[in-house]
Amino acid sequence: MTDSPTLALAKDLISRQSVTPEDAGCQEVMIKRLEALGFEIEVMVFEDTTNFWARRGTEAPLFTFAGHTDVVPAGNLDHWHTSPFEPTVIDGYLHGRGAADMKGSLASMVVAVEQFIANNPAHKGSIAFLITSDEEGPFINGTTRVVDALIARNEIIDMCIVAEPSSTHAVGDVVKNGRRGSITGDLKVKGTQGHVAYPHLANNPVHQSLPALAELAATKWDDGNAFFPPTSFQIPNLHSGTGASNVIPGEFDVQFNFRFSTELTDTEIKRRVHSILDAHGLDYELNWTLSGQPFLTDEGKLLEAVVKAVEDVNHKKPELLTTGGTSDARFIAPMSKNTEVVELGPVNATIHKVNECVSISDLEKLTDMLEKTLENLLLENGLG
Repeated sequence: MTDSPTLALAKDLISRQSVTPEDAGCQEVMIKRLEALGFEIEVMVFEDTTNFWARRGTEAPLFTFAGHTDVVPAGNLDHWHTSPFEPTVIDGYLHGRGAADMKGSLASMVVAVEQFIANNPAHKGSIAFLITSDEEGPFINGTTRVVDALIARNEIIDMCIVAEPSSTHAVGDVVKNGRRGSITGDLKVKGTQGHVAYPHLANNPVHQSLPALAELAATKWDDGNAFFPPTSFQIPNLHSGTGASNVIPGEFDVQFNFRFSTELTDTEIKRRVHSILDAHGLDYELNWTLSGQPFLTDEGKLLEAVVKAVEDVNHKKPELLTTGGTSDARFIAPMSKNTEVVELGPVNATIHKVNECVSISDLEKLTDMLEKTLENLLLENGLG
């Protein structure tokens, strides 16, 4: 049996060992397909990262598909049932690194656009692709750099689907219409090193810090809202001491992370944390890393179009959630106060795992959902 266009393209992409930040020719495959549809292509290479921006049309609204060609390393190959970069179909599932995250989605995006343009060559508005090879890595030279370049020339995305694996049990059961913000604090508390038998001659920074850390962990930062759970504080890493049992340490390193809702700002988080640390009289240094601001698309044409498309395919409305980690949507959403962003993609159960796989049926449904979204937004008789 001949593979469908979506499955054939997904296989082609998976066969390319694009371990972050390598692209391994994936973008070239996509670019050739998009050039044939009349897209203007702009390749943007920043340091070790390959990106491209493709646009068809000059009119508003500017609708964009965003995604990444890079994948995480395969790990121990002995734990894989199949070779991770040899796409294999088993019982209706496509196996291979990137099948779910997110080469299957890339295939669905391209094929959906091909089908839409074949049927509607004179559609209104513009369609674009923003593709990077630096989503699984440090995310320094990828989507965020492309967004900066677009903003600098006032080319602002109006609506965007990031086709990350957002679903839980079947494609489209969940649409992510927002994400929490993420900010990490690297705290160094200073003390005085000494012998454990002479504590009066030392100052143990671990002992000094524990009451403050307990207060931070017990603090209620906000109540969340209808779309977001309350802001959470977690400590993932602690380090102190020389390894010897008879030495009081001179420094205590603590790393903590906030996942915060739209009820709170990073500025307010910093203010409150410093206030608590200062109140406990600690001698400390604190460096902050903001990974992304929270964003929410709680209404608008994009959300309406996506929900309608999913309902048409699944005969059931999707659940709107903001749970999970971060994605490159966090760089796109702040482009303007009117930019609408949602995430719609396959099931995330096997992402970053050995034997990563995706339901072929779900990929075909995703292609239909994305095509119907375009119809809803860019046709005169659509929802837009």
